[in-house]
Amino acid sequence: MSLLSVRAVSHGVLQEISLEAEPGTLVALTGHSGSGKSTLCHLVAGLERPTSGTVTIDGRPTVDVTDWSRISVVPQRLGLLEQLTALENLALPVLSAGREVDPDAAQGLLDSLGVGVLAHRLVGHGSIGEQQRISVARALVLGAALIVLDEPTAHQDDENAGRVIDAITTAIDTGALIVTSTHDPRLLNRAALALPLGSG
Repeated sequence: MSLLSVRAVSHGVLQEISLEAEPGTLVALTGHSGSGKSTLCHLVAGLERPTSGTVTIDGRPTVDVTDWSRISVVPQRLGLLEQLTALENLALPVLSAGREVDPDAAQGLLDSLGVGVLAHRLVGHGSIGEQQRISVARALVLGAALIVLDEPTAHQDDENAGRVIDAITTAIDTGALIVTSTHDPRLLNRAALALPLGSG
């Protein structure tokens, strides 16, 4: 059984989409604006329910997953809590999973993404690119089996996009399954599966 199974899923512009993916894999969703990339990210993460078809992780519908240590998400709107610092934002999914926060690991992840100096600052004080990298760090810190990233390099310059891609690659190398929507050719080149979506 595959870790992630998307079978004949339809929802909005998406029609009869299917894919199977294993741990340690990068799946890239491609297509122009309006093709359904973000919608498929939401369906894979269990944030929306498909009109038809099924999306499962370990054979269980993602919409029914209650162990949120299994799935991490970076939405396009990032989902950070601006009244919290970067480190406090990273701590939230770890604490929600009933684990203790390793502050050194969290700081190290922020450092690797070039936002370590923002660790103790409110995230709203950072630029949109910095906030996106903090959101990526928050998704990765949990070590979830399935990580869903919606355009994770969209707000990055070349150097910082490289940092994000390196962090994603490290997560894949340690066994994570990552599903990402992207136009970034470097991510597409690293993907084990690139799924083009049409506008429908």
